Amino acid sequence: MKKLLALIMALVMVFALAACTEEAPTEEVVEEAAIEEIADGALTIGYTIYEPMNYFDGEVFTGFDTEFAEAVCAKLGVEADFVEINWDTKFVTLDAGQIDCIWNGMTISDEVKKNCDVSKAYVKNAQVVVMKKDVIENYADAESLKGLKFAAEAGSAGEAAIKDAGLDENYAPVAAQTDALLAVMGGQADACVIDITMAKAMTAEGTSFAELGYSIELTTEEYGIGFKLESALTAEVDAAIDALKADGTLDALAEKYALNLAL
Repeated sequence: MKKLLALIMALVMVFALAACTEEAPTEEVVEEAAIEEIADGALTIGYTIYEPMNYFDGEVFTGFDTEFAEAVCAKLGVEADFVEINWDTKFVTLDAGQIDCIWNGMTISDEVKKNCDVSKAYVKNAQVVVMKKDVIENYADAESLKGLKFAAEAGSAGEAAIKDAGLDENYAPVAAQTDALLAVMGGQADACVIDITMAKAMTAEGTSFAELGYSIELTTEEYGIGFKLESALTAEVDAAIDALKADGTLDALAEKYALNLAL
């Protein structure tokens, strides 16, 4: 009888421990779940060419997000594998498992949060109107821009800003932000709307778009990293971001690329 009671008590304890484990998974379990999402020890990062976030300086692939991602991956103990994607279908690419995350100056919005998990905000940004420098002074606000021919990257925050401001009467989407700049340079568009981070880098003296400038901000926003919904990676990357902020890495990168951190 005593043996039977002892066996029953042992089974009760086993089931109790199992129940506790299910209700409160340990940190090690969470970390293991995050690493299991990363195939072959490499985090596959979806990006587009977007200076100063991800771009080629000669033959070297670099940029704020490039170096930032590499630093986070070093904290996680994995490699960074960069894959160029179509920005307009970024969520489809993420859901299909072709990439592990979208890391390319992605504006945090309600649509983004509906389609993916988002890291903490890390950089402040704005959507600005870019046009030829010799006509900028003719336009003081969004209302004065109505009727102009606009270009913006399809599916971008710039496109959303154009529509929200009622400037889409003569709007034509293009494949990339650089294509929007080319449209203004070539006269196919009077103006385009792109990220201020890119506008600063691409219209500076000595660049291919030095004839262009920007002034009017249509929106202000913040950048975040996108992961699959309910991904265990989001919390792990957020923790790595905190560590990189604490040790000064992010501040040094922000100074190097002339960006303003949101942290």
